[in-house]
Amino acid sequence: MRALISLSDKMGLETLGKGLAALGAEIYATGGTKQALGAAGVPVRSVSKLTGFPEILGGRVKTLHPAVYGGILARRDLPADLEEIDRHGVSLIDLVAVNLYPFERTAAQPGTTLGTALEQIDIGGPALLRAAAKNFASVLTLCDPADYAEALEALRCPDGPDQALRRRLAAKAFRQVAVYDSFIAAYLDQGETAWPDELSLGLRKMRELRYGENPQQQAALYALAQPRSEPAGLAAARQLQGKPLSYNNILDADAAWAVACDLQPVACDLQPATVAIIKHTNPCGLAQAGELQTAYELALSGDPLAAFGGIVAVNLPVDGMLARSIVERFYEIVLAPAFSDEALEVLEARPDLRVLAVPFEGPWAGASWRSVTGGVLMQEADRVGEAEVRQGQVVTRRAPGDEEWAALAFAWRAVRHVKSNAIVLAQGQTGEGPGWLALVGMGAGQPSRVAAVELAARQAGSRAGGAVLASDAFFPKADGVEAAAGAGVRAIVQPGGSRGDREVIAAADAAGMAMVFTGTRHFLH
Repeated sequence: MRALISLSDKMGLETLGKGLAALGAEIYATGGTKQALGAAGVPVRSVSKLTGFPEILGGRVKTLHPAVYGGILARRDLPADLEEIDRHGVSLIDLVAVNLYPFERTAAQPGTTLGTALEQIDIGGPALLRAAAKNFASVLTLCDPADYAEALEALRCPDGPDQALRRRLAAKAFRQVAVYDSFIAAYLDQGETAWPDELSLGLRKMRELRYGENPQQQAALYALAQPRSEPAGLAAARQLQGKPLSYNNILDADAAWAVACDLQPVACDLQPATVAIIKHTNPCGLAQAGELQTAYELALSGDPLAAFGGIVAVNLPVDGMLARSIVERFYEIVLAPAFSDEALEVLEARPDLRVLAVPFEGPWAGASWRSVTGGVLMQEADRVGEAEVRQGQVVTRRAPGDEEWAALAFAWRAVRHVKSNAIVLAQGQTGEGPGWLALVGMGAGQPSRVAAVELAARQAGSRAGGAVLASDAFFPKADGVEAAAGAGVRAIVQPGGSRGDREVIAAADAAGMAMVFTGTRHFLH
């Protein structure tokens, strides 16, 4: 048996080398790998002994030679191949162990220049893995130290590794190379090509999930490879306690975290804590306040019944006081950037409660994508402009007051996270005293906009009086505005642009309401 080893990551190298040597393998290795094997007392030869050619160009060219690739790619069941390599003095290679230059880690480091990054693009490594994997029936392909022990055990068997193992390791090598190349493409592209003709999404499995949308469905969470050292968003979450996550848990948690990250201060004197309570990806409670505990209590008051079994997301570290409030009710998950020691001790009273620490990085700016039958839909992230409401057009005789402006801006950000047709009602206090803003009613996913208004008003009850309303799309008729006015809503923000705008504005004026057109729609399907 003849083995070629070229490892950037030397983890497990000594075990692999000694295991192969014990089996009588003839081992060839490149520069640093050869040195490490020699230091471990493993008999090893330089790849140059195979090629008859030294490493050149500062190590850029080591293994790119017919003596290497002929030995890997020769078909053992084809006499013509064997005769040809024998004629050229090429030695067969039976095992290839390679891992790749750490391009991803290097590119993610602050201050890395393009030139430095380019030197970390592996050429020989992917070529070796692809060649070995192509000829997996005869060449065992190792790209992951986690597979060394299994490979050595299989090699000790009288018949050697079976074809199922060989094929599985070959597929793994092709996947690893594909992810590696997709990352390099993303780094070099850097947003220059918004919608390329070909798109490869490099994804790495972070964890297997309890199940999918239903218990009979298997599921897993994958992180998107991108020019950074660590995964972003929910994919970067650390689970500190609780049962394993399911597919639905992840979806709800992602929706909750998106809301908590997205809501920004809407008044210069309000530096808010934000608390979002999510049920089935829709916010049933949402609030901002100067104090974390106040924000939670306001969010819970949005719909205490729907909050049962929901997801709580907080944009600030959770303290002991908030933790004690959380364990008083049944929630599936709580997410925050961090948790105090006291908070974690309190939360242990609910051992099934999933506690996730998620790096807080503000609103997600990357593209969003979702699967459809046979393909993938991709789009830019939907962002709400900082002054989208304030810069809107007041179309009614009455303009919003100061507190109404703040509540409208809050509601406008909130409605973006509600499934269409979407209506939210909000109230707030941003004048004298502690400031706060809160969702008091929500209508989601209704077949008509007036039905969504009626649902939000019914949920708000008496709190609809004096509230403001945000609609994710225009009102086609006056009936939705009339329903809002009947519930006591005093101001509305909506995109405008309907053929019925004149009728809608007239209804608002008749009710003494203020109405602002933003010119921007925020559907969430």
